[in-house]
Amino acid sequence: MAEMNDRQREIVERLRSSGQQSINQLAEYFGVATQTIRRDINDLCDQGLARRVHGGVAPPANPVNLNFRARSILNEDPKRRIATATAQMIPPGATVLLGIGTTVQYTAEALLNTADITLVTNNLEVATLACSVDHCEAHVVGGQLRLEDRDLVGASTLEGYRRFVADFGIISCGALDPDYGILDYKQFDAEVSNTIRAAARKTILVADSSKWDNKASNRVGDFTSVDHFITDALPKGQDWGYCPLSLVG
Repeated sequence: MAEMNDRQREIVERLRSSGQQSINQLAEYFGVATQTIRRDINDLCDQGLARRVHGGVAPPANPVNLNFRARSILNEDPKRRIATATAQMIPPGATVLLGIGTTVQYTAEALLNTADITLVTNNLEVATLACSVDHCEAHVVGGQLRLEDRDLVGASTLEGYRRFVADFGIISCGALDPDYGILDYKQFDAEVSNTIRAAARKTILVADSSKWDNKASNRVGDFTSVDHFITDALPKGQDWGYCPLSLVG
């Protein structure tokens, strides 16, 4: 994936927060020519971060179809704040199970500052990060490579997690629902999260507020099934009483 410039990153954030944007509107906002905005939009659409519409650009139609690197850019700032808050809850010497997802990746990056940490994961981005330090013991559970998601899947992946009794399990999700709880797009992803929950003394759910707008059908569990939930915002009017909560917005 090509590196985005600051203007492209802001376009992605404007699409997330405000929806469809016109080319003329963006050109005026940034003080650049419409041709410059068109080039930015072409790059974003090629990366799956935006969708062309008549006279402008809109958010991608289906976030589940985005590859891992594209998803990691969406809502990057709140994800990093969530990751920092999560890492601060993990003491030195802890063993941590890490599942799939871009917020989990950012959390792993933040955990690399923790001494004598042990990480167990099927997330290849997390494994790559662990290669950069010498005070982190990393275990990669086996399985079949899922290229677009940068992880490993299959029965051996679940069995690999079950070999551990960890201090913490860190999971994310595809969608959040006030009534049905933690949801994911794919059955296996939900199975990974539930396997991590079963193998960890404490489970932390990390998910940014955009997940409240998503729709998914594979259930992970109620919010009461995790020990802590770290996010940047709740739905308006939501009376939260599910589980210990940290807001980092």
